Formats: sequence, C-alpha cells, structure tokens
Amino acid sequence: MMITRLEPVNGRKYRVYLNDAPAFLLYSGEVSQYRLRENQELDEHTEKEIYSAVLPKRAKLRCMNLLKTMDKTEEQLRQKLRQGEYPEPVIEEALEYVKRYHYVDDFRYARNYIDSRKDTKSRQQICCDLAGRGVAAEVIRQAWEETETVDEAALILRWAEKKHFDPACADPKETQRFYQFLLRKGFSYPDIKKALT
Repeated sequence: MMITRLEPVNGRKYRVYLNDAPAFLLYSGEVSQYRLRENQELDEHTEKEIYSAVLPKRAKLRCMNLLKTMDKTEEQLRQKLRQGEYPEPVIEEALEYVKRYHYVDDFRYARNYIDSRKDTKSRQQICCDLAGRGVAAEVIRQAWEETETVDEAALILRWAEKKHFDPACADPKETQRFYQFLLRKGFSYPDIKKALT
C-alpha cells in the first residue's frame, strides 16, 4: 500500500491516505514513530501493527470512555467510531469486545429505557425511540414482554390532568389541540377517544 497523503486533521492527528483513499487517523507521535511519509510504501509489518494493535486498542478505549458516562446501544457506539474514522473491521472488533464483557447490551438498554419512560410515553413512541437508537425490533419486543403491562388509558388521563385538559368543558379547538398533542406522543386515535369519553 502506498501512503499517498498525510492530511493534518488538527494539531494532534493526521488522516492517512492509502492508494488515494482515506484509511485511518493516527496521532502525530505515531506518524513519527512509524516514520510515515507521503509517496512511500507502507510496509506490511507496520500496516499489520496499526490494524491489529494500535487502532483496535484505541477503538476499545473509545467505547469504554463513551460508556463511562451513559449506557449506549451497539449502533450508537458504531456511529461514534465511524465519526472517529476507524476502519470497519476495527469497529467490529471493538464492538465484539464490549459485547463479550456485557459493557454494551441492547436488551438491557431497551429494558432500562422502557422502565424509565413507560409512565410518560406511549408504547409506540418508546419503540420508535429505541429503533432510532439502532435497537432491533425483536430485542424491543422481548424487552416489552419482560415489562409490566402499561395502562395507556391511565397514561392519557395523566397527561390530561397535567395539561389541565377537561374533555367535558373543552371547546372543539382545545380538544383538537390536545388530541394532536397525544397523537404526537404516539397514542392511537381510538385509544385517546376511548380514554377521554
């Protein structure tokens, strides 16, 4: 592989281009350590060391740092590593590492997410939120199966109380506005109508 370009990204990193394609980011100290130069062949030993030692170690540490402050889904970690321009095989290796030790677990994430939001959000909205975070539909379904049943009618009535909405006194415009609010929260029209009549 030919190093065709070393592009400074910031004061500390370089984007390394191999055969005119961006390959990975290295710190300036690593560029010096491996004596990388533009228009020079990247020897097989150095390439192997970068792909099997340097980048995987850094990707795993990045995952661990991201998980320190907040639980994340596998897909959220994948997106963060892609933003860091890690090669796909390195990303997959780092994700396998954190999954093996259960540092990341989409089922656990879904259960916790459902438990913390089931009293304020509709089932549909929670499912959409989880899908948007990359949790598989089957995992979401299993997480709901292990969750206490949520009474969505009671939840709609709580929203009515919180928003000071009285269906008996509300004019059609207020009713429509409140129905729209609940629809945006993911409740179905028949469920709203049933709960409020």
